[in-house]
Amino acid sequence: MTNDDTSFLRLQARTQRFTLGTPRGFQVSPDGRRVLFLRSASGEDRQHILWRLDVETGEETRLADPAALLGGLEELSAEERARRERSREQGGGVVGNAVDADVRVAAFALSGKVFVADAETGEVRELPTAVSVIDPRPDPTGTHVAYVAANALRVVGVDGTNDRVLAESDGPDRAVGVAEFIAAEEMGRSRGFWWSPDGTRLLVAFVDKSQVRRWHIADPANPEAEPNVVSYPAAGTDNATVRLAVLGLDGSKVDVELADEYFVTAHWSSRGKPLIATQPRDQRRMRVLAVDADTGATEVLAEDVDDRWVEIVPGVPAWTEDGRLVRVAVADGANRLVVDGKEVTPPSLQVRSVLDVGADVLFTASAEDPTQVHVYRWAEDGIARLSTVDGVHGAARGGDVTVLSSWSLEHAGPRVVVLRGTEQVATVGSFAVEPPLVPNLRLMTVGSRGLRVALLYPTGHRPGTRLPVLLDPYGGPHAQRVMSSRNAFVGPQWLADQGFAVLVADGRGTPGRGAEWEREIAFDLAGVTLADQVDALHAVAAEHPDLDLSAVAIRGWSYGGYLSALAVLRRPDVFHAAIAGAPVTEWRLYDTHYTERYLGHPDDNKDVYDRNSLIDDAPKLERPLLIIHGLADDNVVVAHSVRLSSAMVAAGRPHSLLPLPGVTHLTPQDDEVAENFMLMQVRWLRDALGVANEAVEETS
Repeated sequence: MTNDDTSFLRLQARTQRFTLGTPRGFQVSPDGRRVLFLRSASGEDRQHILWRLDVETGEETRLADPAALLGGLEELSAEERARRERSREQGGGVVGNAVDADVRVAAFALSGKVFVADAETGEVRELPTAVSVIDPRPDPTGTHVAYVAANALRVVGVDGTNDRVLAESDGPDRAVGVAEFIAAEEMGRSRGFWWSPDGTRLLVAFVDKSQVRRWHIADPANPEAEPNVVSYPAAGTDNATVRLAVLGLDGSKVDVELADEYFVTAHWSSRGKPLIATQPRDQRRMRVLAVDADTGATEVLAEDVDDRWVEIVPGVPAWTEDGRLVRVAVADGANRLVVDGKEVTPPSLQVRSVLDVGADVLFTASAEDPTQVHVYRWAEDGIARLSTVDGVHGAARGGDVTVLSSWSLEHAGPRVVVLRGTEQVATVGSFAVEPPLVPNLRLMTVGSRGLRVALLYPTGHRPGTRLPVLLDPYGGPHAQRVMSSRNAFVGPQWLADQGFAVLVADGRGTPGRGAEWEREIAFDLAGVTLADQVDALHAVAAEHPDLDLSAVAIRGWSYGGYLSALAVLRRPDVFHAAIAGAPVTEWRLYDTHYTERYLGHPDDNKDVYDRNSLIDDAPKLERPLLIIHGLADDNVVVAHSVRLSSAMVAAGRPHSLLPLPGVTHLTPQDDEVAENFMLMQVRWLRDALGVANEAVEETS
């Protein structure tokens, strides 16, 4: 066993799963002359830098480097740490920035300070503002910067003058200009204010969490420390109340009519009135409303309904240049792009996101293969696919310039090209470390439901050699693991090289296959997702006799942790050992928006919650189960694991519980700890399956 700085596991931790050094966060100026993006200086540097690409020359320059601007270590406020936890951001430095309409003025926060960069001149300066700043955003004209600090929304001139409070909360339970927990964790909304196109007003969210249940997250390893008190809206309990208002720089305020419980998102451009999207508590309706910024009155422009739930799609609603409404709605079983009330994409395309709206619409979608995501352009003359090779693609656009980022099974990391029209005019380099493993991978479609699965054998596997099987799923709604990207399978390949046949399966509920497929999990998360894992295993084993079905383990984190515990509790005839990382064991302890979308309100569906939770299954345990949970987790709180463990103790069922002090919902990041964390799991799995441990070797 190799325990040194060259080990794969340490390298994987230092590189944040080989993502450091990859370019991301592209912003293209409307004249197509420059591209701003984020990238760390190397594949092992966690500090991200704001870069500028000159499209004409292809030259990349550092626009804002945290090392030069801070001259020391970055310090994060509690609010900023919480924002990064919600977005699963593990890097440092400039991890996000906002720009004006010309993509010339870029604002960002470092160590709670506001910095402004001029992408034309290259000048970067710190503004003399309040401290502990989060989310600075310049107005579209590049004249002012709005930001949140000390529970107040403030505005300052881009030259640093006239810093002042625009609105402030009136107590610790209230906030202004920020996204509440549910918006950030479940809706994909990380912000709480939007500038008007002329830079004179803002649409602002006011959050009141006084009715939200308080939870206390303590640190048992440091009993002298005060518990972290969080407002957590568990299923069936009160959500934060969100109000909207239009605030003028002249001190005016206009309250906005907001009837539904969930404020989903907003869009304010020069092409029409501000747009907002809202949902009621049951999420079976999505309303798009136009806001009269002068009176606060709203007008319903579109309403989508579903007897299960209406999905939130990134990038909509929005206006086209000529004032037509763009949204995504389900029709003929597909997520369809809708322009001015007309479905403009065919049922064969499952729209995943809208990237840019101008005279036409740039969007991502999956066709017949849900493991691939391509970039498309819709215009009046038809639909064109911009991404030409198999893989997972994304894009950003300004004027006639498009930045296309492509992940593929053919190479590690992304390939990023800059197109003017359809002609490639530049590339954006990646500094990412090349993973030392090439997945020994088979992507398959199996079973009567056409489940998409990935099977990985050890490197150099000889056919005829029987292998214990390790399922490594997420397996739940809203996320895919089986994607046409090499980087997605580097970690599973390391597990395979420890002597397993590793199986990753995406079942019903996962995106990319249409509304009916996603909604089959309604009221039955446990039954449907577990059945698909079992069916995938048996279907693959029928074609691959090297899989030893007498030695089957399963491991996962978050929903995958839930699925792993569920597997050994309810199907011990199939699964012989499980590692459940940060599992949801009692859905009444998980948040409102996610849980109630799939299971309904607990007051109305007691039996549904009982059937899908694991506590009552504790006496059934007859297989080895290792439960792992971070004690600082404020998403899936450790109470989930403790309650399941307590129920097993009460029932006299042996199991293992591993607490991780100071660890949140993200797995350990220190390279030595991360290495030992994985090696420990592999040893435990092999012991639980009765397989000798000599194969637990590091791959350098």
